[in-house]
Amino acid sequence: MPGTTNLPTGAQPRKRARDALLQAAARLFYADGLAGTGIDAITAEAGVAKKSLYNNFASKADLVGAYLEARHEEWLGLYRARLDAAADPKERLLAVFDAYADHADMAYEHGFRGCGLLNAAAELPAGDPGRAAVRRHKEQVEALLSEHLAELLPDAGRVAPMARHLAFLLEGAMARAGLEGSDNCIQEARRLAADMVSA
Repeated sequence: MPGTTNLPTGAQPRKRARDALLQAAARLFYADGLAGTGIDAITAEAGVAKKSLYNNFASKADLVGAYLEARHEEWLGLYRARLDAAADPKERLLAVFDAYADHADMAYEHGFRGCGLLNAAAELPAGDPGRAAVRRHKEQVEALLSEHLAELLPDAGRVAPMARHLAFLLEGAMARAGLEGSDNCIQEARRLAADMVSA
């Protein structure tokens, strides 16, 4: 029958509740921080009962982990959209910077506060799985820079050091952009990166 799914009875409402909780947590974690956001605030924002949260997530830490994964996937989506529009290797490299600028330009209810992943990592203790997830994201960004630089640089020995340099440039720009509440620093970092790879 058209429009039906093969999900078990009760799975669809549970998925809707999970999605609502994750979206509410994403808004609140970004605006108020992990510690500043309680379970009651998340369930109220999502419009679900507290029981729904524990039916979908084992704990607040589990919800934080899902939030970090969703932020990573969100950034990858921005990057892939930019990559699809890139016409040459240099534009593919700069797509990484453009994805960060797109992240900064999203409509945040309380304004842009920098990288949501780094903000979350700053609140988590050393050794926390969430910090490891953020590190994996940043390492993947650096690997993407390396991949695109390998298309541009004739000297393979320069690829890894320059990728690291660009990753540091990008993270510094993102931190400053978060303080200033705009993408200006990211756009400036993009121009610097373009100049560096053209030199």
